[in-house]
This record gives sequence, structure tokens and C-alpha cells, in this order.
Amino acid sequence: MARWLTALVLAFTLLITSCAPTSPSPYEQVQQESSQRNAPPAVSRKATQGSEFNRFFPPQENGFERIYVQEKKGFAEAKLKKDGKELAMLAISDTISTPEAAAKFQHSTLQIAGYPAVEVGTTQTAVLVANRYQVKVLSRDPSFTASDRKAWIEKFDLAGLAQLAP
Repeated sequence: MARWLTALVLAFTLLITSCAPTSPSPYEQVQQESSQRNAPPAVSRKATQGSEFNRFFPPQENGFERIYVQEKKGFAEAKLKKDGKELAMLAISDTISTPEAAAKFQHSTLQIAGYPAVEVGTTQTAVLVANRYQVKVLSRDPSFTASDRKAWIEKFDLAGLAQLAP
């Protein structure tokens, strides 16, 4: 009789707790709120696929190794290494998704290879190609200077990248 009573109490407890309403997790609430606001997608549908950018990166040469590390819609990135040491990051991004990234070039007086350029802090140099594609080199080692960044930007196929723009 005790077993039967225990089973009945257990079944009754499960029935009651399974029917109780549960509150949504905070993550579900944020997802619902952001979906209801008609928030724009983070990356424009018109953004160029990251794999399209790979052919415009500088070739490996003179002991420098280029290692692709990220590729997604609107962006591609590679590490630049020599003798196993990471010297810089090389990147191409489509600014169609981030117009503010292109806006910083509007009043630039600096040019690299005929394209408007900017220095960001002491570790980044970038150019804007065809008013759309940002090519950026970021120093990861103190020995990789602003002149090195400029030289590596010039090694990208910037004219080919300009042709990619619609």
C-alpha cells in the first residue's frame, strides 16, 4: 500500500509541476524585443562574401606567411607571420554594412596608392577602395611600424578590389 501511495503522490506532483507556467528566460525576452523592433540585420544582404576578398590579399613572400583566420559575409582577415611570430593582421571589409567605417575617410588628406587613408591610433592603417571596401593592416608587434603597414597595404590588389565594387 505504501508503494502505491508513494507512486500516486509522485505522479500527482509531476502533473502539477509540469502544468505550471514558466517565465521566459531573459535571453528569450531580449530576442523577442529585438525581433519586434524590426532591427536591421547586422550585415547587409548586399555585402560581398568574405571568400571573394581572399584573392586580393598580398601573396606570401620573403619568408612572410599569410594565414587566413576569419571569413564571413562582408569580411575576411588573415594573420601575417614571419619566423613563427605574428606581426600584423590584414583585413578587408565591406563598409555597406557599416557606413560609419567609410565616413572616417571623407576628410582624409592622407593617401596610399591613390586611395584615401587613415591612421587609427598607433597600430592601424586603413584605405577605402572604391568608396566601399576598407583594407586595414593592424600591427601586432611593436617592430611592425606605420611604414610597414603602408607597404603591406600597397601589396594588396587594390585595383582588382576596386573592380569588385558594383
